[in-house]
Amino acid sequence: MRTVLFASLRTYARRYAAAVVAVVAAVALIVVTNALTSATKSGLFAGIDAPFRNAAGAVDFPTEEVTEKYVEKGGWALAMSMQPVRTEKTMLGQDIMVGAVSTEKRWQWQELKSGRFPTRAGEAVVDANAAKTNKVAIGDTLKVGTGKSAVETTVVGLVDAPSMWSAPVYVTWPEMQGWKNPYVQTVMTAGTGDEADKWMNTDDYLTELQTQLNKEVDVVAYMVLIFAFIALFVSVLVITNTFSILFAQRMRDFALLRAMGATKRQVLRSVRREALALGLLASLLGLLVGAVLGWGIVALVRQLAETAPLGDVSLEWPWLLAAFVLGTLTTLVASWLPTRRLMRLSPLAALRPQEGFDVRGAGMFRLVLGALTTLAGTAIIFVAVGWDDAQTGMLIVLVGCGTTFLGVMLLGPALVPGLVRLAGSALAKVAGSPAKLAAANAGRNPKRTAATAASLLVGVTLTTGVLTGMNTIRGATLDEMAEQHPIDIALQSESKPLADSVLGDAKAVPGVADAVAVPGAMASVEAGGKPVSLPVVAPPASDVPLMDLTVKPGTMVISPAAASAFVENSFEASGEKATLVVGDRRATVTLDVREIDGAPQISAATLRELTADPQTYAVWVRADAGADPEDLAGTLGVLAPDAELANGKAQRAWVELQLDVFTWAVIGLLAISVLIALAGIANTLGLSVLERGREHALLRALGLTRRQLRRTLAAEAVLLSAVAAVVGTALGVFFAWGGSEILVGDILPDATFDPPVLQLIAVVVVAGVAGLVSCVAPSRRATRVSPAEGLALD
Repeated sequence: MRTVLFASLRTYARRYAAAVVAVVAAVALIVVTNALTSATKSGLFAGIDAPFRNAAGAVDFPTEEVTEKYVEKGGWALAMSMQPVRTEKTMLGQDIMVGAVSTEKRWQWQELKSGRFPTRAGEAVVDANAAKTNKVAIGDTLKVGTGKSAVETTVVGLVDAPSMWSAPVYVTWPEMQGWKNPYVQTVMTAGTGDEADKWMNTDDYLTELQTQLNKEVDVVAYMVLIFAFIALFVSVLVITNTFSILFAQRMRDFALLRAMGATKRQVLRSVRREALALGLLASLLGLLVGAVLGWGIVALVRQLAETAPLGDVSLEWPWLLAAFVLGTLTTLVASWLPTRRLMRLSPLAALRPQEGFDVRGAGMFRLVLGALTTLAGTAIIFVAVGWDDAQTGMLIVLVGCGTTFLGVMLLGPALVPGLVRLAGSALAKVAGSPAKLAAANAGRNPKRTAATAASLLVGVTLTTGVLTGMNTIRGATLDEMAEQHPIDIALQSESKPLADSVLGDAKAVPGVADAVAVPGAMASVEAGGKPVSLPVVAPPASDVPLMDLTVKPGTMVISPAAASAFVENSFEASGEKATLVVGDRRATVTLDVREIDGAPQISAATLRELTADPQTYAVWVRADAGADPEDLAGTLGVLAPDAELANGKAQRAWVELQLDVFTWAVIGLLAISVLIALAGIANTLGLSVLERGREHALLRALGLTRRQLRRTLAAEAVLLSAVAAVVGTALGVFFAWGGSEILVGDILPDATFDPPVLQLIAVVVVAGVAGLVSCVAPSRRATRVSPAEGLALD
């Protein structure tokens, strides 16, 4: 039987192409995940101990009191703050990470590239790569921060630092203390600390830190592995269908082996060895492809993003072994179902005409079970939508989605051919007889048609579900961001009125669509017996903001940060009263605390109570749709250097970018399973061409032209792909609705379900076009055979 095994592999090698592609893609995805994970870990861990070389120990996430306690004892804080940074000519960014650098040599852990370290406040160092990108040189003056808390500092050196702790700009600790609530991740101690402060010695702290980072990186790896398992599942469907067709075509060969004396067990063992050899070969190839892709992707990321925290790739044997075993087992499991038919094979089958296909559809038991399962899954989803607890409700939704999808898969042999015939009838009005033949061919083997469509159905369902869910989340999130940041860019004075020229200069800046001057006054609020200065503005009637910002008389809309200057718990201060004072005038207002950009806002009537001569304390800008928010902010910031600049457009753009990156990353991973499914359709169609060789020759002999035959095969592939895409889209939208009602409704109560119609149509169209492309090779093979040669085929 070993001779039979090698002969079969040589003879049917081309027919196994889709199965090999499916396994290679899934195994390679696992190896690529390992490569990216290892590179990320090595990049993060490189130089992780650099700041701690002279530290006795450290306290993680210390309180302000603990930080001050150990700094006073000679320790040092690893701190950072997000601040706007500008030079005399341009703005580096609205939210730049600013770290702290010590004036003591002991805590100067950064690697000095040129210049020197600061020796006093008012001096700073800049990351060498950031300096190169932003054209900053030693001797330049940077303005860091806004308003009264802004500091001017001179660049005295360029440094390099491990990616874990790096920042574009470093200022001294006294300057950082002048900003509100700098973020302190760790405070390093010069001596032994107190256990009550959760102090750990340096070795224990670094071990704990590496463990935490490992978990964070592994979480990302596990997320990617989910998509690898999806690809494996699709691979099982493709391989099962491929083996089913091959075994159906080779049934007479197997029966002939039985007639020549081979036992059922020997035939079965030969076929399973064939599947094992295919699995081993595909898995080894997948390991090789994954390793090459992994190194290539890491190298490409390093080339495109020099600051990306990627180190050396280290392929770990547990990952490689797991990928290899999973690829092999996937092939064996997928081939197990078709091989069961061999146990019922009789030697007399060698003397019967070869049927080539199975016209039987699904049995009544399967159809009833499928219908009941689909209804049960749908009911579970509707029950979950009304569940109070979002986390439990989401788990129930997932169960409902899985149950519904299983029911649809069971109904596949009846559902898919029926829809193909229906679509074929409509297509026949345009394409004529080829479409009728295509619909008839697709319905001749219902189980095979359903199995072929099932692999694409998985990928399309997940893809459209992600697109719909993310579009709903995107719309709700952007609406909320528009409420929090309705002004594209605001120039806000914190001490004195803006110059009259600022408004005209702002309107003249390229990228500015419109601007409006906002009247206000410098008021004060009594807090603890001391007046707290507070600029207030009255939003004018204008279409510059994204929404109407009119404030009710007697109300002051204020951010929690501004309210914290005169109330204890600013987040719960809404409804409290405060008295504004301007000169000898007073006005009592009710606080409405919410996230806003710029100064507290009052009504025009309240402003008139406070002053008879309001001044321009802010300029609000509406940017052009395509304007770069950072570049525009840099240009506008120069117009009023002492004003605080709030860049709402940048905040909205950043959130939108994160949503886009996440969405397309998931779509990209799911695309692997879709490509595997399309390879399966091409393979099924190719095997079908071989199987129906005599049939095609007879059609040619009866007058069907080569072009009509190509159109028939093309219509069959398009109908199969389009039907799978339409059913998958319907399921994906329904599943996304259930998930969004639970998850999004709990986090964003005002969110509305918003399926991306154009994108969903694009998915169906792309699936149809991909199906058309997948038929090119099989149709060329079919048309090369002349009618006489085809009729001679067995």
